[in-house]
Amino acid sequence: MEGAIILEISKRIKSYRLEKGLTLQELADLSGVTKGMVSQIENGRSIPSLTVLLSIVSSLQINLSEFFKDINEEESIVLIKKKGTYESFQKEGSNGFSYERFITRTIKNSTIDIVFLTLEPNSTRDQVTTDAYEYKYILSGEVDYLIAEEIYSLKEGDSLFFDGRLNHVPINRSKKPCKMLIIYFFDN
Repeated sequence: MEGAIILEISKRIKSYRLEKGLTLQELADLSGVTKGMVSQIENGRSIPSLTVLLSIVSSLQINLSEFFKDINEEESIVLIKKKGTYESFQKEGSNGFSYERFITRTIKNSTIDIVFLTLEPNSTRDQVTTDAYEYKYILSGEVDYLIAEEIYSLKEGDSLFFDGRLNHVPINRSKKPCKMLIIYFFDN
């Protein structure tokens, strides 16, 4: 599946779940899928097998043709996103992390995902890993990045590139929010 299609499916699962007033655990129980797997699918970090996808969609009581309506691989070569139209999302287990997705595209067997992250002061999250190389550009504020037990201090205008398979977490120790541009590079 193409990256943009996978993220659209993930977005739809979460949207329908919230529309039905179901928690992650309730959808997991109904579909026979673990809560962790449902969370990973909703956040675009895991690609569901066809069996798992059908089980989740069925549990949401959504007609398959309705669920897949208007999912299309063909996209414009030029993409403009106006301020306020970015897709906001949260990652499970994070507090004070506000993400906004600009774009996800598959280009020659790779997927890129471009997001903005606003990291509030004293925000918390456990160290994580991703299946991507990550590029971070600090737009405003400052942040310490803990990567594989080493701390890298970054300020406005600084950037960082690393293998996301290493344990990592950003830490905002200042009294002001830190805003950064993040580009994830996934190999397909």
